[in-house]
Amino acid sequence: MVVWISNALFTLSELFISTVIHLIYGFYIFSTAVAADLSQTLIDAIKPKPNNGEARISAPGEELKKAETFSGTGSVPPIVLVHGIFGFGKGRLGGLSYFAGAEKKDEFVLVPDLGSLTSIHDRARELFYYLKGGRVDYGEEHSKTFGHSRFGKLYEKGHYEDWDENHPVHFVGHSAGAQVIRVLQQMLHDKEFEGYESTTEDWVLSVTSLSGALNGTTRTYLDGMMPEDGKSMKPISLLQICRLGVILYDSLNIKPLKNYYNFGFDHFNLSFSKTGLTGLINLILNKSGPFATGDWILPDLTIQGSCRINEGLRSFGNTWYWSYATKKTRKAWGVTVPVSLVGTHFLLLVRVLQMCVWRWPSGVKVPYKGYRDEDWEENDGALNTISMTHPRIPVEHPSHLVVNDSDSQPRQPGIWYYKIVEADHIYFIINRERAGVQFDLIYDSIFRNCRKNILRKSVQPALPNHTAS
Repeated sequence: MVVWISNALFTLSELFISTVIHLIYGFYIFSTAVAADLSQTLIDAIKPKPNNGEARISAPGEELKKAETFSGTGSVPPIVLVHGIFGFGKGRLGGLSYFAGAEKKDEFVLVPDLGSLTSIHDRARELFYYLKGGRVDYGEEHSKTFGHSRFGKLYEKGHYEDWDENHPVHFVGHSAGAQVIRVLQQMLHDKEFEGYESTTEDWVLSVTSLSGALNGTTRTYLDGMMPEDGKSMKPISLLQICRLGVILYDSLNIKPLKNYYNFGFDHFNLSFSKTGLTGLINLILNKSGPFATGDWILPDLTIQGSCRINEGLRSFGNTWYWSYATKKTRKAWGVTVPVSLVGTHFLLLVRVLQMCVWRWPSGVKVPYKGYRDEDWEENDGALNTISMTHPRIPVEHPSHLVVNDSDSQPRQPGIWYYKIVEADHIYFIINRERAGVQFDLIYDSIFRNCRKNILRKSVQPALPNHTAS
């Protein structure tokens, strides 16, 4: 009994600390964005009013309607930056940039705003229509299975309407954004978009994964996902608190707030005006909605969920693949330990240590054949380094470790070229000053890789999945 009480108190204490840390960081991001917008409003108020022909700063949320669009008549394919979990695109959170202003490094860059907590599938569908235009179609079968509206946001004009095999794009995805890109490319290959029968995998010229969730993460279990199935949540956990917060936020449906930041569940119709009291109670009790059906991001980020997704994904022989895997740990006398407490973001500090020592529960079936705890110890506080290098479970894809960018070895499409970088998971986003010169080195490398491959020189065969793990 004493042991049980001690464990319960430790669990509750850890949950309280984690909740407070995440709330503080969320408030910091939100207040920073609001302060920046208020400051800009004040500057605009005291500046002379522009003439009719002069440029004007857009109001918060306005960029969602008047964002830049590109034509395929030029020879330079656009680079599309895809945010990760809890992320946001251009036009959300005022003038705050998820990619810390990296989009300014190139003239042809798009930063779509996708659901921050919606499933990989739903985000991939949203990304397609963001580029091509039209009303988001989540798919008839998928929508019926998970109980939400089939159609979502309307893009009256696509941000790259010329997008096709002759006008491909470069994709760069951070965290879960990398897996969104892979799922989208497979959907293009499988011609899953109704009314677009000519889509192919060659609409994607390159894929770059930055701290990408290519094989899931053990952090999902620390945050509250059940290792037994990778779908359900522990009754008392950080994710349960997150779930209740999202339900409250969407139920209130305060338009100015949702224009500022949106979790992306509008197609589930979670507002109180649509659910009523009974519907709200069912959402709170987790009897309905995305968290009940599993159609949200966390189940997709478990190792089991990633295995299920990866089973249907290929690496294609005509696409360039690059990956930057991050870690904040090292081996010392055969034990994995954090590199240093200094320099690791406070949001990730505890999780770096916890992920080093986390073990798959005894008696629970391992997520894939050949799983070993020691392979998953290296991490960046959010993802395990083994997950970020290249797709490897349940089947390993062709890959090559890049030690030095100046490596003269010839590169070829269809192979994942990955590099290990010492950094935590959010080192290269939100706050540019944290990474300093490393920020420029990473994004200069990413953009340089993209611009080296403006056009395909020859058609390569599609590579099958490679080596079983």
